[in-house]
Amino acid sequence: MPNLTKLPTWADKKLVHAVVETPRGSPCKLEFDTKLRAFALAKPLLVGLTYPYDWGFIPSTKAEDGDPLDVLMIHDAATYPGLVLRCKPIGVLEVVQIANGSEERNDRIFAVPERSPFEGELQDVRRLPARAIEELEKFFEATDALEDKKLKFLGWRGPTRAVKTIKRLSL
Repeated sequence: MPNLTKLPTWADKKLVHAVVETPRGSPCKLEFDTKLRAFALAKPLLVGLTYPYDWGFIPSTKAEDGDPLDVLMIHDAATYPGLVLRCKPIGVLEVVQIANGSEERNDRIFAVPERSPFEGELQDVRRLPARAIEELEKFFEATDALEDKKLKFLGWRGPTRAVKTIKRLSL
């Protein structure tokens, strides 16, 4: 298997590549291990908690935590770890992660895959219903509930900020 973290960030001028690590519905977080070039179990989630959408990373980027930039891909298709999707960035949730007394940014990009039924309608993550935004924040808090981490949400931003974030963190 190739090193998926080294794929090009951009598929074209508007679409990024996004690598699925954890498919929607999974009760555990998977992550791509660059040394093994395989997917490994990162952690189980709380009982009853599953990923609401595909979770993964944008290749050839590096966030403040040292990992590739996180991305949540909003769509209904069934996928699997390692699938590369061409996605349109629709926003970013800016996050500060607090662990062991130190703070670091750990933003989450939101994207819609090309040819997804949502692609034409969902242009900006901030247009999700208020309940959906609240549920996503609660999901992110719950995924770290068993760890010594806290999240501070700085705000939801639109597609322009998402693209700037991706460009700023591209290698």
